[in-house]
Amino acid sequence: MSAAHIFHPTVLREYDIRGIVGSTLNPADALAVGRSFGTVVVRKGGKTVCVGYDGRLSSPTLEEALVEGLMSTGLHVLRIGLGPTPMLYFATRDREAAAGIMITGSHNPPDYNGIKMMLGKGPVYGQQIQELGALAAAADWEVGEGSSEQIDVQDEYVARLLKDYDGLRDLTVAWDAGNGASGEILRRMTAKLPGKHILLFDDIDGTFPNHHPDPTVEKNLVDLKKAVAEHGCDLGIGFDGDGDRIGAIDHLGRVVWGDQLVALYAAEVLKSHPGATIIADVKASQALFDEIAKHGGVPLMWKTGHSLLKAKMAETGSPLAGEMSGHIFFADKWYGFDDALYCGIRLVGLVSKGGTTLAALRDGLPDMLNTPETRFQTSEERKFAVVEEVKGRLTAAGANVNDIDGVRVTTPDGWWLLRASNTQDVLVARAEAFSEEGLERLKAALIEQLLASGIEAPSFDGGGTAH
Repeated sequence: MSAAHIFHPTVLREYDIRGIVGSTLNPADALAVGRSFGTVVVRKGGKTVCVGYDGRLSSPTLEEALVEGLMSTGLHVLRIGLGPTPMLYFATRDREAAAGIMITGSHNPPDYNGIKMMLGKGPVYGQQIQELGALAAAADWEVGEGSSEQIDVQDEYVARLLKDYDGLRDLTVAWDAGNGASGEILRRMTAKLPGKHILLFDDIDGTFPNHHPDPTVEKNLVDLKKAVAEHGCDLGIGFDGDGDRIGAIDHLGRVVWGDQLVALYAAEVLKSHPGATIIADVKASQALFDEIAKHGGVPLMWKTGHSLLKAKMAETGSPLAGEMSGHIFFADKWYGFDDALYCGIRLVGLVSKGGTTLAALRDGLPDMLNTPETRFQTSEERKFAVVEEVKGRLTAAGANVNDIDGVRVTTPDGWWLLRASNTQDVLVARAEAFSEEGLERLKAALIEQLLASGIEAPSFDGGGTAH
């Protein structure tokens, strides 16, 4: 019997597994995840698992160990190779596999990597991830003679992405793959998509030599803005490292943020799903929830986290959900998972058939003054405790607090949010107000709470941005 395995305490997160390669995450961990997750699948009667990996330098080695662990439980492993996380989700659904696992560090720095999992059609998160640790600690693993085979789903995936394109006029679009795992699929997809397409950094390179692959941070969109201007593009679309988060630029070079994209998609989706529930996370603008209601939908505020939103979508039958971070989920025509390539197709189609511009659609949304998502450095051990301390002080003071995910505090000026990141050792904050003065008051209130818990609180990035 194999020896038990203990994971580093910071690795088993709320909705995936994540760590620093060579420090908190190693091939031995991937092997143990394979054994533990494989055991869960086998005990549920599953026989086949799909596995994919992103473009990080450490990913092939981790994938080898993961597959070995899965096979040791008796499973048959379909190895789809290098590509974006949503291609793994697609393959798992398309091949009717019992489960799917992706080796990916998502949008984290190059020395990070991680594992995202799905069981059946749903995500693996929360207590399910902790149970993998318990199985490993007890060496409570199934043992069998498994097997594996390489399969290629790229052409099928691209064909399915393109199936829902409904544009009526050709557009010029700049796409920034950020040297992430989407590059090859993006080339194949845009080669068959009508219009003119300018591709940036579509070579997959795990060192991310051009910019960090996170399209929700404006400094990472400089090259995309430049391409949009130089080529007279109608819009620009960027992806994160594993292709499940989208960023967008209008033809004027302005960022269209995640909650604004959800608002635009919602207006369209609600035409064919009148009265449907549309879900957004606690970081989203109040303007988004108001827009959903305006178009006849039922707005639902939920916890941040791709697994958590996917699960809530399945529970409520929602056709669309989205996060400020650019994870956007279509169950309208699609499978309910977050796929930035598919979201890109839907955005190009929306603008193309609308006879308008993305800029005009963006300007049709209510203006709010808000801060970007701002991160305050802390430690893995301290981040959740700080949120609890802040919540305790605010509740005692009689503040209007929504604690569904961290603390979202509503005042006559607007609202501010403080929550612990599930993927990094940081606290995440955001504020939104109706006026500059109100925004300053909200920021001051938030900083006061951080200081009371001993967190150094620099000023928010970029001040107030109207959107």
